[in-house]
Amino acid sequence: MRHLFVKLGVMFLVPLLLSACASQSTTANRYVLPGAQLASPPSTPEGTLQVTSPRLPHYLDVEGIVMQTDDITLREANGHQWAEAIGRQLERGLRARLSNELPTWRVVRDAASDEQAITLRLEVDQFQGRQDGRAIASGQWQLLNQQGDVLAMKTFVADTPLEEDGYPALVRALGKSWDTVSKQIAQAIKEVRSND
Repeated sequence: MRHLFVKLGVMFLVPLLLSACASQSTTANRYVLPGAQLASPPSTPEGTLQVTSPRLPHYLDVEGIVMQTDDITLREANGHQWAEAIGRQLERGLRARLSNELPTWRVVRDAASDEQAITLRLEVDQFQGRQDGRAIASGQWQLLNQQGDVLAMKTFVADTPLEEDGYPALVRALGKSWDTVSKQIAQAIKEVRSND
C-alpha cells in the first residue's frame, strides 16, 4: 500500500515540476535605438516639417530585433527585444535627428494648424541586421505640401558595418544607419526649399 502512495505522489509531482521548469524563461534584453536629443525649435522658423510615423512591414513591426540569416531567411530574436515599438523609436529618432540637421526648421509630430507645413511620409522596407555583420535600413520617403502634392520622393539605403559581434553592436549600427537616412532626408529638404 505504501508503495502505491509513493507511485501516486511521484505521478503528481513530476508534472508539477516540469510545468514549473517550463514557466521559468530567461528575461529578454531590451534595447533602445541610440540617437540625438530633440533640438530647441527656432524662434522664427524657416519652415515647419511634420514627421509622420513610418509604415513598417509586418515582419519588422515586432518586439524582437530582426536578423537576416541569408538572402531569404529572417529571424526575430526572442532574447533581444526592442524596449518600445520600433516604429515609435524610428519616428521619434528621426524628428530629433532632423531637428539637429535643420536647425532653422520647426520639426514636429503634428502641424495641422500650419498651412505652410510640409509633411515627411516614410515607408521602411528593411531595418535589420545581416549575417555578414552589417546593419541595413532601406525604404522610401516622400515630402508633401498641405494639399498632398508630392514635392520630392526618393528611396534610401544605409548600410553600416558592426564594430563587434552581438546585439548591442547591432543596435548601435542600426542607429548609425538611421543617422545616415536622416542626413539624406535633411539634404533633400534643403534642396527642395532652395528650388522654391
